[in-house]
Amino acid sequence: MSRTILITGGQGFVGRALVDRFADEGFRVICADMLDRPFRGDVRFVKLDIRDADAVKAAFAGVDSVIHNASLVHTKHSREEDVWAVNLTGTENVLAACRAHGIPRLVYMSSASAVYEGQDIEYGDESLPYSRISQAPYADSKIAAEKVVLAQSGQGGAHTCAIRPHVVFGAGDNRFVPAILDKAAAGKLTKAVGNRDKLSDFTYISNLVDAVVAAEARLEDGSPVCGQAYFVTNGEPMAFFDFIEKLVVAMGYPPIKGKVPYWIAYSAAAVAEGIDTLRGGTLNAENGMTRFSVRYMVTHHYFSIAKARRDLEWQPAVSLEEGIRLTVEQLRAAA
Repeated sequence: MSRTILITGGQGFVGRALVDRFADEGFRVICADMLDRPFRGDVRFVKLDIRDADAVKAAFAGVDSVIHNASLVHTKHSREEDVWAVNLTGTENVLAACRAHGIPRLVYMSSASAVYEGQDIEYGDESLPYSRISQAPYADSKIAAEKVVLAQSGQGGAHTCAIRPHVVFGAGDNRFVPAILDKAAAGKLTKAVGNRDKLSDFTYISNLVDAVVAAEARLEDGSPVCGQAYFVTNGEPMAFFDFIEKLVVAMGYPPIKGKVPYWIAYSAAAVAEGIDTLRGGTLNAENGMTRFSVRYMVTHHYFSIAKARRDLEWQPAVSLEEGIRLTVEQLRAAA
């Protein structure tokens, strides 16, 4: 008998990919999101604000498993109350609903930024401590949420685990790649920040979904997955602007030449953030110009995926080069 799985944030890039995969796998899927845009007939769509504890509890009735993907990605130092209300309070509401209904499984979509302190990370693994310094409300709130999720595992609620992807991309991306191409089209992506010698991890969307499916299937009594966090990436570190250049050149834009010193880019980001804050702070409109994202561009941040390979019996099925090719094909077809 198929199980009922609820996916929060199911209308976004990652969420929609999760909805499609679990539905294709034969699950009864509930897509819960603040947006109400049904996109397939065999899925139940629910309009849900995870900040509303009563609504979350009602939506979770009859559910066997939860993929908690909803979050507010906002790395500026503004609108902190909104970020914490979604990322931590919303997660606490999800956990409370799981307890109320005795839901046995919860996979939390976390972030590799949980361990980032503004310094190089080279093949970092899950033994790294949570960041001890504040980088941005987004990272801080994701750390707090991951902590409460993992602490609940086996404590009268669902068995839980956390998946930590890094720079997710692929067909259907409505945030990262479009922002890059918008800059390229406007002639604003002609220079790299820094020396292009710092490596970053990237995660092709279907590889991430494969890992989530594997994790959900293993959340049961006695499983080593319970209460654990996992870095999930392609495992192929590449200089950030080399990755960007492959995308933009494949889409017909010129290669990235020259560089902007880090201190200039960081200062410009600080000014842009300050102006945005004075105007009230915009959500989901970062476009790469935040101090957090600029700092990311000039530090190594790539991770070991050995633990995920071992415990989840998972490995990236789509290489980085193939993922870029598939993404470009989709973008060209949609043009």
